[in-house]
Amino acid sequence: MFVDFEPDDRVLHSEAFLQEEVEYNLLHLITGNPESLRIKTAEDHLIFAHTEGHNPWLWIAPEVGADQGRALVRQLVERLKGRGLSGVNGTKETGRLFAEAYCENTGKLHHVHMIMEAYHCPQVKKPANVSGKLLQADAGYIPVIADYLAGFVKDAFGTENAPENFLGYARDITESGKLRLWMVQDRPVSMANLAHLSSRHARINEVFTPQDCRKQGYASAAVAELCAELLGKGITPMLYADAANPDSNKVYQSIGFERTGSIVDLRFQ
Repeated sequence: MFVDFEPDDRVLHSEAFLQEEVEYNLLHLITGNPESLRIKTAEDHLIFAHTEGHNPWLWIAPEVGADQGRALVRQLVERLKGRGLSGVNGTKETGRLFAEAYCENTGKLHHVHMIMEAYHCPQVKKPANVSGKLLQADAGYIPVIADYLAGFVKDAFGTENAPENFLGYARDITESGKLRLWMVQDRPVSMANLAHLSSRHARINEVFTPQDCRKQGYASAAVAELCAELLGKGITPMLYADAANPDSNKVYQSIGFERTGSIVDLRFQ
């Protein structure tokens, strides 16, 4: 019934998966990790991928009926017996099916931790009259980037962290060449990170503007410019936005991002 599969397997390019590829874009990153658990059905109706320390992601093909999906999930939970899981990510229905079966099997409870709206940007709309330009970050800005990362984590997750704790990560993403800074008169005022590239999409995350630079359109301009760069290479930008943050959702929509669906982050306890 279930088989292991290699990164970039045919299932990730199947017609059924492409229908929900934006929502499930993170599966490309997870399945590309050689240490991840990668399971699918032989008929390519289900994908389960898990990296230790993180929530697994579960995809079930849209054409799978409710009864068949429930049966597949129960068999999957049996297959995973003894593997401790912190939660699961998937569409609302898929996540619920797995959470109910897993919690019935383990005696745990589940709750919704976050709902993420998935967006793609087939055509970008650059905001007008925003001063500045987008530059690839270099090593001289690592302390600033670390400070921005601490601010991003506080805004996104409500947790306080010293900027010094992000210096290593700031160095890594700067050296990767994927981090962009919006600059005004040689001063960084916003950032956007090109987190991951797959064959058809580029995922943008860690978009942040410090408090004293907000309401100037800098984040919109930075993301829009990065989107234009990607679209020019034939890659469609995508991102996840917290459904509980209407302001960020409106900003992304204003520059051309279109919602494709939602992913629910469920946690077990």
